[in-house]
Amino acid sequence: MQMGGGATSAAITAEELTKGFGKIRALEGVSIEVPRGTVTALLGPNGAGKTTFVRILATLLRPDSGRATVAGHDVVHEAGAVRAVIGLTGQYTAVDENLTGRENLEMVARLYHLGRAEARARADELLAQFDLTDAAARRAKTYSGGMRRRLDLAASLVARPPILFLDEPTTGLDPRSRLGMWDIITTLVKEGTTVLLTTQNLDEADRLADAIAVLDRGRIIKAGTSLELKGCCGGDAFVQVRIAERSQTEAAAALLGDLGNGRMTASAEIGDVSLPATEGAALLPEIIRRLDGSGIAIADISLRQPTLDDVFLALTGHSTEEAEGNGATAEGGAPAGRKGGMA
Repeated sequence: MQMGGGATSAAITAEELTKGFGKIRALEGVSIEVPRGTVTALLGPNGAGKTTFVRILATLLRPDSGRATVAGHDVVHEAGAVRAVIGLTGQYTAVDENLTGRENLEMVARLYHLGRAEARARADELLAQFDLTDAAARRAKTYSGGMRRRLDLAASLVARPPILFLDEPTTGLDPRSRLGMWDIITTLVKEGTTVLLTTQNLDEADRLADAIAVLDRGRIIKAGTSLELKGCCGGDAFVQVRIAERSQTEAAAALLGDLGNGRMTASAEIGDVSLPATEGAALLPEIIRRLDGSGIAIADISLRQPTLDDVFLALTGHSTEEAEGNGATAEGGAPAGRKGGMA
């Protein structure tokens, strides 16, 4: 599935990639094309095949069939050339907790064959860029989760790779650290880096990506810009109803079910009912009439634009929080580690 751009501008291409682990089919013919200097997000739940796909592109796994290139180099037959032009940050930080922040970066720089002075200069540059200078002499085990993620990303950039793979880079981060990581990624792309990002975070894909591929059960089921994907939901907006008494959420959903065209969602945990506004604001009086007539109080009701969560639900029939899919076992296991000319 083409993600924009032509062959001459593609930083990453994949053609019908497949990968299985025993009876588990992690990838079932994935094809994409990622233009240079852009962010492409692979959006999907745990087990969708996202990590398997990234590991193939980073030469950590061999595909069963299909072909992929990174910066024009075949990931199977030219693995060394691929590693020389990529950085990889996995789901789990790959820093040495017993080394200081500076020592971690200097170690990676030396593995890239930088001289001692050059390695120290590059470490200092990255520590400043990632706001870690004040913690440079502290051991990484004393860092917060957000600081470790920044250090891990900094390490993947030591050799200034033009292509960066980020496998769920903000997993486990608090909102402030997540926003900081998003700012860093945005800056990298402005400077010309190509980023392939995997995420379960819908806001993350919406905020960062030029193009999004929705991955489910090892297949890309839809691709396009955020606006294009939101357009697939049908209807220009959704009605969001907050029920005053959360215990009445299911009753409210039953009353409004025929208005949702089969795409109504309800969360008793927060007391929300959401349904597509196929008739726009004209639907609001009918919703209010039905609920009021049954004695169900409304705390709030509003029209909102569709979100990527709506998109995923419309395309797959389940939310990104449901960790289904055939690739669950293949996606788990040990951290992916980092590649990039260190072999």
